[in-house]
Amino acid sequence: MNITLGLTPLVSLIAGILILVIPRLLNYIVAFYLIVIGLIGLFGAGNLQF
Repeated sequence: MNITLGLTPLVSLIAGILILVIPRLLNYIVAFYLIVIGLIGLFGAGNLQF
């Protein structure tokens, strides 16, 4: 049984949970999310599987 986990969906899930828990930090969470997704896209770590 193999379980693969992509990095992008994991970051999205964490960002979504943080926005639900702490709505005051929405701007910071969105900015951090966009930076992380941009870095993943630039460096090709989107294919990283655990």
